[in-house]
Amino acid sequence: MIPLSAEDVTRFRTLGYLVIEDAVSPEALVALRRELDGWVEESRTQPGNWGTTADGRARFDCEAGHSADDPRLRRVNNPAEISEAYEQALCHAPLVDAVARLIGPDVKIHHSKINLKRPGMATRVGYHQDFSFTPHTNDDLVTALVALDPVDLANGPLRVVPGSHLRGQVSLWQDGVFTGQVDEAAARLYQARAIPLEQKPGSACLMHTKLMHGSDPNRSAAPRGLYICVYAAADAMPLAPSPLPNRFEGQIVRGKASGTARLTEGRVELPAAWKEAAFFAVQGQRAAAPLDG
Repeated sequence: MIPLSAEDVTRFRTLGYLVIEDAVSPEALVALRRELDGWVEESRTQPGNWGTTADGRARFDCEAGHSADDPRLRRVNNPAEISEAYEQALCHAPLVDAVARLIGPDVKIHHSKINLKRPGMATRVGYHQDFSFTPHTNDDLVTALVALDPVDLANGPLRVVPGSHLRGQVSLWQDGVFTGQVDEAAARLYQARAIPLEQKPGSACLMHTKLMHGSDPNRSAAPRGLYICVYAAADAMPLAPSPLPNRFEGQIVRGKASGTARLTEGRVELPAAWKEAAFFAVQGQRAAAPLDG
């Protein structure tokens, strides 16, 4: 268990994020890394996206330019469905207790994924709020980003805009198209205010669902992998289908289920559905091959 102090909780509520150490055990981290290394090696045998998830989309998503000699695996959707190590981390890691301290006591799973930036990959994340992809009746949702590798200033760290979660939902639609990111003018303003977060392997950034964030490409020779687990308060009910449907969605990991929905949102902008394996394509970054390739 990770004991969070009253100061930790206040920091999260004020800034919109909190970095904690030892979010997963050293043994769990080794197992998570071993699985990911295996998937990267498997990607060398694939011409592009492969695998199947609950709604038929690819489980493994690769950046354009992917090849056996230059594997560019960038996303694994809901790895907990195919890996005991990732399931254990999602459901039972110390980080879950920390999440419950922030939005509990009753907490459920929404989805999980791995975002991977191999050395020299162009993949970036445009500035956005997670809430616009996963809108709920209230905003007691936490995204836990577990570092699988050392995260430094050169390999595409998470960049967060402190306090931005307190300013409400920001539109990710442009000219009638759901782009999954703010427009260029807003992005420049957020980039100027953003703070890069370096992380040690096994640590986690607990991020409020409305915190504005993004990340740059990996300009280093070192990989940067994040296991991203999304949790919601039991009485936060989804207002749109999950962008990553999975068999764990709605599973209670702390406390008990709720028979009511808590309403705190007055007006919520909804996302558009997409067929791509990952939101990188929604943000205009091509995948390696068609989903049936």
